[in-house]
Amino acid sequence: MSPQSRPPQDAPTEDTVAALGEFGLIRAVTENRVQPEATLLGPGDDAAVVAAPDGRVVASTDVLVQGVHFRLDWSSPEQVGRKAIAVNLADIAAMGASPTSVLVGLACPGETPSATLTELADGMWAEATRAGIGVVGGDVVHADQLVVSVAALGDLGGRPPVTRSGARPGDILAVCGRLGWAAAGLAVLGRGFRSPVSVVNAQRAPEPPYAAGPAAAVAGATSMIDVSDGLLADLGHIASASGVGLDIHTERLRVDQKLVEVGAALGADPRHWVLTGGEDHALAATFPPFADLPQGWHRIGSVLMPDTAVTIDGRPAENGAGWEHWR
Repeated sequence: MSPQSRPPQDAPTEDTVAALGEFGLIRAVTENRVQPEATLLGPGDDAAVVAAPDGRVVASTDVLVQGVHFRLDWSSPEQVGRKAIAVNLADIAAMGASPTSVLVGLACPGETPSATLTELADGMWAEATRAGIGVVGGDVVHADQLVVSVAALGDLGGRPPVTRSGARPGDILAVCGRLGWAAAGLAVLGRGFRSPVSVVNAQRAPEPPYAAGPAAAVAGATSMIDVSDGLLADLGHIASASGVGLDIHTERLRVDQKLVEVGAALGADPRHWVLTGGEDHALAATFPPFADLPQGWHRIGSVLMPDTAVTIDGRPAENGAGWEHWR
């Protein structure tokens, strides 16, 4: 890791990142961590070495910025760490690949408590372990706010990648994972509440169904996407890339009872969260008409003749639904 220039600052206190220093921080977040077999060379050298049995590597990256993607008055550092890994690995799963490793770039002010960073790392390692992978390297630098950048790698297992552009008229539209929970949690936090905890934690630390991506690929999925910006918005990407229309059948949408209760308490329609709320990182995919859907997947609609529009029960969906940066 190359040295980074830092602006002058007051003498650091003992419990801050500045007191640890760059290499002390690296040791604090990497020592005594157990790597999986796929990690041939982990942190400590100029670069990591990771096994790639397929001969191809699926790669993705995301950046999380304090105040945009997370708030430390809403989430613990451990939850932020879990979220940083989860949002990246969901993209790997959406290609039909199995995650193999992640690299982490971290920027923060020198006065950041060292405990914040070690707890952040604990969350990252916990989520990586849940996915059966390791954190194999990264970088740390000084910045004016906390920023976490994660690059994720995956293996296709000999299969072709499942892209957004393969949906065909007559296909089944299906999803796996929770929808609307993170949006409901955001609504609860935005009102100043911290419960119900199960809903709030869905916003703080999503739990993508990593294994569902490769399972969908094996089952013959024709297209797939990570639902990060909202179901309607992300299905719009499949419709545009594939040149087809997608119709959601509302009677097939699952609106969990907990969301119904939260919606009643906040005066909100829980179906709106299910259709437009992002950050649950469920997976949406299309399958051939007579495919047997893998465990955990359920049908929510159909692929129509070329149209590139997303409709709900045959009617046009709202424009601009879902999250988009700078809008």
